[in-house]
Amino acid sequence: MSRVCQVSKRGTRVGHSIARRGLAKPKGGIGLKTTGVTKRKFKVNVHRKRIWVPELKRYVRVRLSAKALKAIDVKGPYRVLVSAGLIKPIKPKARKSPATAEAPAAPTSDA
Repeated sequence: MSRVCQVSKRGTRVGHSIARRGLAKPKGGIGLKTTGVTKRKFKVNVHRKRIWVPELKRYVRVRLSAKALKAIDVKGPYRVLVSAGLIKPIKPKARKSPATAEAPAAPTSDA
């Protein structure tokens, strides 16, 4: 299983670690010299969580980065998970209008 956030789709990225020696010029030295460049990985802080979604009245299991957890705190779990495509949106129920539900149909008379 890869280390990827299901909400923000963030994954492991590659970069460099740069080794330098010397003293900076403003501090009286002759400047910093690069002595080595090594590849390194920047890993995402991913957590496996059970999130309670009140609109669905159930828990949803997701793998989230720490940043996505903060987004859920701000925007709410339903909104974030629907926008990420992890849950389906709730279909609104069709309502009957009060005027048509209470008033019976008027009888027609052919006289």
